[in-house]
Amino acid sequence: MIQLTRDGPVATIALARPEARNALPIAAWQALAAAARGVGDARAVVVKSDVPGIFSAGADVREFAALQADPALRPVFRTTMRDAIDAIAALPMPVIAAIDGGCFGAAVALILAADIRIAGNHAEFATTPARLGLGYPQEDVARLVAQVGQGMASLLLFTGDRIVPDEAKRIGLVELRSKKAGETAAGLASAIAGNAPDAVRLLKRTIRGGAGLDQAFDDAFGGAEFAEGVAAFRERRKPLYR
Repeated sequence: MIQLTRDGPVATIALARPEARNALPIAAWQALAAAARGVGDARAVVVKSDVPGIFSAGADVREFAALQADPALRPVFRTTMRDAIDAIAALPMPVIAAIDGGCFGAAVALILAADIRIAGNHAEFATTPARLGLGYPQEDVARLVAQVGQGMASLLLFTGDRIVPDEAKRIGLVELRSKKAGETAAGLASAIAGNAPDAVRLLKRTIRGGAGLDQAFDDAFGGAEFAEGVAAFRERRKPLYR
């Protein structure tokens, strides 16, 4: 359902539920949160699909009948999905989402938790709650607005229309277009993993904002990574970061 693998410093979290087009039931959201917690000291993380032609159909609509019948289950669904998406967003290392198939509903919220999104030739995107008579969690709406702007977020949410990779790139929903998103994501993750890991994590913290960033910037000049970076520059060699 959710597979976590490591290849050196790069961790991959793969959605693998072909019988349901990677639709994610509550149990899969729980597994996704566990996978995020299990990446350990990885220097970069790739989130992708192992099912050709689909990234994810979003939340599993087969559970919606139970949500309709049982009010007590509704906050369980919402908080479980929230925990998984926020666990991805909270990872201290860069997260790259490789989308080379359909990405619908809650799956759009999932890729918004990544730092960089890559759309392959077969990607398409739609935020579809209005077509199901539903809203969209407020945290995910906020991320969508931050990513594409209020007007475009309104257009996507109010219509539920599908958009193709070039349009997704044009509006800023994804940062990169590639013929093969998975291969591009793997190469990008490898390149990131070759940089100073503490520096990369500090840069991610700085992009997100928070306390203590000025002191962290100052302290980096006294760190082992900076010393190695300067030495490598002077010696005209590739730096070796542990």
